[in-house]
Formats: sequence, C-alpha cells, structure tokens
Amino acid sequence: MADSQIYEKIGARRVVNASGSVTAWGGSKPYPEVLQALEDGNVGFVEMRELLEVTGEHLAKQLGVEAAYITSGCYAALVLSVAACMTGQDRELANQLPDTTGMKNELLLMKKHRYGYDRAYTIAGAKMIEVGDENGTTNEQLNAAFGPNTAALAYLVKSDPDPECPSLEEAIEISHSHGVPVIADAAAQIYPLDEFFENARSADLVCFGGKYFQAPHSTGFVCGKKELVEAVVDHGFIGPRPFGRGMKVDRQEILGFVAAFDHWIGMDHDKRIADMEGMYDIILQRLEGIPTVKEMKSVRNNSFTAVGCHFVLDTDVLGRDAEAVAEELRNGTPRVHVSTSGNDTIVVNAHNMKAGEELEVADRMRQVLSG
Repeated sequence: MADSQIYEKIGARRVVNASGSVTAWGGSKPYPEVLQALEDGNVGFVEMRELLEVTGEHLAKQLGVEAAYITSGCYAALVLSVAACMTGQDRELANQLPDTTGMKNELLLMKKHRYGYDRAYTIAGAKMIEVGDENGTTNEQLNAAFGPNTAALAYLVKSDPDPECPSLEEAIEISHSHGVPVIADAAAQIYPLDEFFENARSADLVCFGGKYFQAPHSTGFVCGKKELVEAVVDHGFIGPRPFGRGMKVDRQEILGFVAAFDHWIGMDHDKRIADMEGMYDIILQRLEGIPTVKEMKSVRNNSFTAVGCHFVLDTDVLGRDAEAVAEELRNGTPRVHVSTSGNDTIVVNAHNMKAGEELEVADRMRQVLSG
C-alpha cells in the first residue's frame, strides 16, 4: 500500500516531514534494521525485566558508563530520574510518590535553562527552584542555591552552550561539592559521536531521546551511575507499585531501539550527511531562478542532523513572511512541514525524508513561492 493510502484510508493526510525529528508529525523514520527488529520481536514473548537488564548492559558497555535503562522517551527518563534522586532505593519512599513528605524534594534549574518540557521535573512531586534570571546564572548564584532539601540539579545540555551559565562540567563540580547528583537532559545531543559518548559519561543521570537516531518514536534511555539507574529501574513500569507504570515500553520497541542505537554508532555519518546534501542539491536546482528567494544554500549546523537547507526570502516581493509560507506548505497537498529561522528564512531538514520526497518538497515550495 502506498504511503499516502494507509493514512487516507482512515481519513488522515500524509505529511512530508522536512523539519526533522518533531513529535507533532511523527518523530522518527526507523531504518530497515529497526523495522526488522520490531518484526522479529513479535515472534514470541520474553521476561521484560530480563530484557531491560541485558539491553541496559549492552548500552552501558557501548557508551562506557556504569548502567543504562531504556524508557518510553526522554521525558519519561527525566521523570524517573527525578523520582530516583528523591527516593533512592527506599521502597517506602518510592511508594509515597508523588507525595514527597519526609524526603529531599527540591530540584534546581537555572532560569535560562527553562524550556517547554521542564514540567517533567515536577511530575514525581519535586518542587522546582529557579536559579539566576533570564540573563544568566553565575557560579556563585548556583553554589548558593543548594540547601538541605535539594534532591538534584537539572541541566539542559545544548549543542551551543550558553556562556552566561555555568558549563556542564562546572555545574557538576558545584553540585557534587554539596553531595547532590546532576540530571542532564541531553535529548538530542548524539552527534558527533565523540560528543554523544562524552555527554553520556558526564552527569550522574543523563537522558536521551531515541527518535533522534531513528529508534521507535516513543523510546529513549537514561544512563549514568549504577546506584541511581537501579533506583530509576525500581520506579519503572515493572513492579508491585511502580510510579512509572504508565511509562511502558514493549518488547518490540526495546529491540528496535537497540537496533537503531547500534546502527547510529556504527554508521558512516559522512555518507548520511552527503545523502542529505544530495537531496538539497535537487531542491536547489528545482527552485533556481525564483525571484522571491534571495539566497538558498546547504548550511552545516551543530545538531545531530548536521546539515540543513536554508532559503532566505524576499518578504517584500513575496508579501508575507517565512511563517506564513510554512503555514501554506503545511496546509497544502501534500502537507510539507518545514522549519523557519527568523522572519525571512525557510529551513528544510532531510533527516526524516526518504528518496523521492525531495521532489515533492521542491514542487510545493516552487508553487507557494511563485504564487
């Protein structure tokens, strides 16, 4: 069945995802190896605790960390990590959550590290304490923020670190001086590979999303110190009264995740990037000469996607800005999802595009930008 037909059959329209690994339009495009692992996982059953244990050991060995645990996405990894830092492996405390009476329940987060998904830090009952302000946080401010009820410091790892905040290394040193663990959200910080490994080995608990390396969309993992990862496992979806019961991962997804992880760390990334640039070349050729586009080119970036294609619009000639163009692309047929940068730039990302979709993107963009 053709791609569009499977969705149209139930009344939904297919999306050409030219914006990367975005949850709102599907998240990931699993490699053939991943799809095969999903199918293979369906042939029989397995003891889930054992499967999680052996796959965690596999990830830990590959990354050079003490322990790891596969979760239902990075958000779930963050929720379970906070729970682990508050309760440790104390079963009585674990059974209380989200009631945090009698335990350290404050989580520090720098004001400039606030982001759309930081609610994950409060789901298990923790109280978030902001440090610094919207202009940044000094080392002195961070050091002074620790108190008797501080359970953990949360840190948002970025591809372009903020110079107005302590570095991850500095934050870890300060937090450890108070005997407090650090939870790092490194969701998409998986490339270059040496930085992926460095991030995984940094904080006490480090959380990643699987969709970025084309694992099943609803997977992720946490890795770090063995004692804390074991506490995360205790809060996971297996057990008598687990806090994370609703954060299930099925056996097929776990196998698919491992296949995607192994593929990502073993693949030829130069070829991956060259293949995307080949798609961009086709789009650039088909859009050549459009008067509403002032500049168009492939642009390397510091994210896991490594390269995107930028189209700088002449908004005066076009009569609308980049977001209006992106909305028109989203609402057309086929639905093409792109990103924007500022008021005048359309960004195409081929990370989740398959062969042939670059022609659809080019044709829709030419139609919209010529209108």
